[in-house]
Amino acid sequence: MRESDAHSDDLSALSALLAGFAGRRVLCVGDVMVDRSLYGDVKRISPEAPVPVVRITRETSELGGAGNVVRNLAALGARCAFVTAVGDDRAGREVGDMLSRLENVEPYLRVSRRRETTVKSRFFSLDGHHLLRADRETTLALSPEGTADLERAITAQIRECDAVILSDYGKGVLMGGLAGKVIAAARAANKPVVIDPKGTDYARYVGATIITPNRTELAEAMNMPVDGDDAIVAAAQALRRQIDVGAVLVTRSGEGMTLVTADGIYHLPAETREVADVTGAGDTVVATLTLALACGAALPSAARLANLAAGIVVGRHGTAVATPQDIAAAFRHTGLANADQKFSDRAGALARVMDWRRQGLKVGFTNGCFDLLHPGHVSLLRQARDACDRLVVGLNSDASVKRLKGPDRPVQNETARAAVMASLSPVDLVVIFGEDTPLALIEALRPDVLVKGADYARTQVVGGDLVESYGGRVILADVVASHSTTATIAAMKAARKS
Repeated sequence: MRESDAHSDDLSALSALLAGFAGRRVLCVGDVMVDRSLYGDVKRISPEAPVPVVRITRETSELGGAGNVVRNLAALGARCAFVTAVGDDRAGREVGDMLSRLENVEPYLRVSRRRETTVKSRFFSLDGHHLLRADRETTLALSPEGTADLERAITAQIRECDAVILSDYGKGVLMGGLAGKVIAAARAANKPVVIDPKGTDYARYVGATIITPNRTELAEAMNMPVDGDDAIVAAAQALRRQIDVGAVLVTRSGEGMTLVTADGIYHLPAETREVADVTGAGDTVVATLTLALACGAALPSAARLANLAAGIVVGRHGTAVATPQDIAAAFRHTGLANADQKFSDRAGALARVMDWRRQGLKVGFTNGCFDLLHPGHVSLLRQARDACDRLVVGLNSDASVKRLKGPDRPVQNETARAAVMASLSPVDLVVIFGEDTPLALIEALRPDVLVKGADYARTQVVGGDLVESYGGRVILADVVASHSTTATIAAMKAARKS
C-alpha cells in the first residue's frame, strides 16, 4: 500500500469518527467561570506606582473552566448535559446567558447565595501582551444540600450519556465526595470517565478511565521529577497504579503529550509550530478525547486526535475551540505521518507496533546503516513495504556504525540519516539502536515480516530464526547491482585524488 493510499484510508476513518461526534451525548460536571479579556492602550506609567496605565477600549467575555469544555463539545457537534454551580450574582447570570446561546447544551445550574461566581479578568495591550490577571472566586466545597442537589441532577442524566467528563478547577463543585460518586455511577453504567484534575489529592478520582494532568500538575501530585520522557512515564505509571485509572495522558505544552496505558507508552509530538496562546488548550484536549472514546476509538487514536485539536487552538489567541472541519483540515495538512512523527525510541516503537496490530495491520522490519542513500536502499525499502502494511526501519547509531565500518564512518550522523529515512514514503517508523545487531529490537517488536537484501544468505539474517519461530516470514529482497555506500565513498576518494 502506498503512503498516499494509507493516508486516504486514515482520512476516511477520521472523517467517519468526526461525523460520529454529532450523535454523542456527554455529561460534563465541573467548575464554570467567566473568562473576561480587557484590551487597551498602554501609553504611560502611573504617577501613583510604577505600573502601566491601561485605557480600556475593548472587552470580551467567554465561558471558562468547565464551561470552556462545554464550548468545545458544542463546537465539535456533540450534545452536552452540563452540571455546575454559580453564585447569585451578575457573573452567574452571565454564565446562564452564554450557555443558553450554545446549541445542544442542557445546563443545570445550582445557584447559591453563599458563593461568588468565578471571574478571571485578563488585561492585554492592544498588541496582545498579557499585562495582568485578576480573579474573583469562591473555592469552598458546596454545602451538603448543594452537593445532594447536583448528585440528583447527575443521576438523572448519566444513563442517557455516552461519556462523562469531570472538569475540576478546584472551585468546590467536585469536592465533598461528589467526584467519587459520579465515577462510581458512571462505572456502574459502563460509561468512560475522563478527568481533568486539580490540586494534589487525586484520591477522589479513583477508578476513572483516564486522567489528563499537565506536566506541572503531575509533578505536584506525585512529588516526582518530570524532566524528560522517562521521568514523565515513571510518574504517570505511579499515578495510574495509585488511583487505579485505566490511563494517564500528560499534556506537555510545546512538547506534545505522553499517554501511558496498561498496554503501552505513546509520545505524541506537538502538532503546531507557532504557539499564540495556550489558554484553554487542556479543555479542548478533554472534549476531543472524550468524544473520540464515546465513538469507540482506542485510547491511542483518541489521544492523537486530541493532540491534533490542541495544536489548532494553541495557534489562536484566547480560549479558542476546534471544529470537526478544523481537525479534518489540519489532518490533511500534516497527514499525521510527517517525518517528525516517524521517529521513536524502543518503548515508543513497541507501543506504536501494538497499536498497529490492534488495527489488524501486518508489521515489517528491516535495518541498516543507510549512510549515503542510493537506489539499492530505495529498492530494498520499497520491496519491504510491499510485503507489509507498516514498515519499521532499525537504524544503526553512530557508535554502532563506527564499530562496524571503521573510524571514518558514518559520513552522515544518525540524526541526518534518520531524517532522510523518515522522509521516504515506504517508511512508517524509524528506530535508532546502539547494538551491533538489531536482534534486541527484533525481539522487542516481533515483526510479522523481516526483510534483508538477497546479498545475505538466509542463515546470515539476524533474527530470522526468531521471526520464523513464531510464524513470521523472512524475505530476501532483490538487490540493485552496482550500488553500495562503500563503493560510492571509494569512488569519491578516487575522484579527489585524480
